[in-house]
Amino acid sequence: MRVRWVDTPMKSRLVAVPLLIVLLVAPACTDGNEADPHLGDGSLGLIEVLNGQQIQVRAFYTNGGDLSLFGNSAEQAIVFAIEDYGPIKDREVNLGAALDDTCTSEGGLAGAQVIVAQGDVAGVIGTNCSIAAAEASPLLTKAGMVLISPGNTAPSLTSDLAGNEGIDHFPGYYRTAHNDLIQGESVAHFLYGEGVMTAAVVHDGGPYTMGLATAFSNAFAEHGGTITGTWEVDREDEDLVPVLTEIAAGEPEALFFPIFWPTGRYLVEQAAELPGFSEMVFATADGLLNDDFLSLPQSEGTYVSGPDSRFGDNTNQTTGQSAPSLRARYVETAEGSPTGTYWGHAYDATVMLLDAISAASYVRSEDGALVIDRAGIREYLDNLSGFQGITGVLSCDEFGDCGASRVVIHEHLDANDIEATRQSVVYEAGPGDR
Repeated sequence: MRVRWVDTPMKSRLVAVPLLIVLLVAPACTDGNEADPHLGDGSLGLIEVLNGQQIQVRAFYTNGGDLSLFGNSAEQAIVFAIEDYGPIKDREVNLGAALDDTCTSEGGLAGAQVIVAQGDVAGVIGTNCSIAAAEASPLLTKAGMVLISPGNTAPSLTSDLAGNEGIDHFPGYYRTAHNDLIQGESVAHFLYGEGVMTAAVVHDGGPYTMGLATAFSNAFAEHGGTITGTWEVDREDEDLVPVLTEIAAGEPEALFFPIFWPTGRYLVEQAAELPGFSEMVFATADGLLNDDFLSLPQSEGTYVSGPDSRFGDNTNQTTGQSAPSLRARYVETAEGSPTGTYWGHAYDATVMLLDAISAASYVRSEDGALVIDRAGIREYLDNLSGFQGITGVLSCDEFGDCGASRVVIHEHLDANDIEATRQSVVYEAGPGDR
């Protein structure tokens, strides 16, 4: 496999190829042989997959440590999608070795550097965590690749849904997950509608948790509610008693804590032992919408928001696979139902990438090489509209928000019946409800 690069005086980067090559890949006749119709103008470079070689894509998710349950479900969905899709123009798709974003900025940077160094990767599915994407996205997109996330929800990675670009947005970034402005506003609207007038907020300072906390706080205040205080906790801190004591002193009626495992575990376990929390309404978000948190007895009574995973009989239009058939495959091959939330989003993201590669590639007649136009991959995704996926109907806006984007709030009543919680929806909203 070869990638065309051009050296500049400052550094090497993937750029538009010479005119001769552009003429070769354009769907015009130059020497009696017409290239297959395809998207792209060559401006971001070309990947040549020679005979006997495979198309390279990568998965970049959290696959170790306390947050591995997010990546485990995503990984299996990505594998399923590649299996179901099959070869692209007689070339197999190679997922390569798994990369761990570690749900940190350092992990995002390190993984992106590895992928860029490989040179021939057409696109990346990931990351799980917004904090990792904020570092990975600029490197990957500058190299001409696309990054399609099934799990990032921070508004900063795309936009404020009002036409203003997020501070961490880079062209070439897309996601099938929702934008957390919708989620934060939904939680605020729900709690205020339940009669909650005062709330405290806890986040860990990352773009996901802070973005969601900000969206909630702004919306809650717009409804007429009062935020009694906002606290930032360290993800490595196991002792939250000092913070919880300060929160209780403000006597809020509700506590919204959009944080991750295991920090969420420490919070509910320690709050249960302190005065001032027995009557407080607890609300959290998709970072804790997982089996580990929901199986804690202290998590009972918590409202948990996240993407609407009631997929019904939704079917991916390209592969023909349905949500029920995918769930059945998890049970058969992955020893149980998905433990994370974004498995359907990972499946759709992978198929979108493979469809884009197919639309942006052609077989060169003179030597049989498959030529993939990086700009064509983006062109396909930029214009994606009305795509029926496992998660619903997907359409990409100018900033890369592609998800079906409906958000629900679950009432968690029984730590011994997690599936009942996932099916118990007390509130739902989408972009049209803003």
